[in-house]
Amino acid sequence: MLNALEVVTTVVVGLLVGVEFSVAFIMNRILDALPEDSGQLGHAHGGRMLGAVMPFWYIGSVVLVGIWAAAGWDDHGTGLVVTAGGLLVLSVVMSILLLVPINNRNKTWTPENRPADWKEQLNRWGRWHYLRVAVIVAAFALLVTALA
Repeated sequence: MLNALEVVTTVVVGLLVGVEFSVAFIMNRILDALPEDSGQLGHAHGGRMLGAVMPFWYIGSVVLVGIWAAAGWDDHGTGLVVTAGGLLVLSVVMSILLLVPINNRNKTWTPENRPADWKEQLNRWGRWHYLRVAVIVAAFALLVTALA
C-alpha cells in the first residue's frame, strides 16, 4: 500500500511540476508573442482557469506527501520526503503571498479596465513563478530520490 501511495504522490507532484513548467517556459512566451490585446486576454483566461484548479492540486500534493512521510516514517528516504513536503509548503505560502494577489487582479482585467502597469505586474508574477517552479522541481527531485 505504501508503494502505491509513493507512486501516486510522485506522479501527482510530477504532473504539477509539468504544468507549472509549461506555464513558465512555454505558455507565457506564446501568450506574450500574440498581437495586440490577445496576450493579456489569454493571461486573464489562464489565470481564471488554472486559478480554480491549482489550490486543490498544491494542497493535495502537500497532503499526499504528508501521508507518505507519516506512513513511511521508518523508511530510509523519509528525510527526503519531509524536506520535499517542506518545499511544497513553501510553494503554497509563496503562492498565497506573492502570486495569487497578482493573479486575482489579472484574471479580471480586460483591455478596457486593466491598469497602466499591467505588464509590470505580469512580469513580477512571472519572476515569482520561476522561483516557485524551481522550488517544486526540487521537491519533485527529492521525492524521486526517496523512491530510489
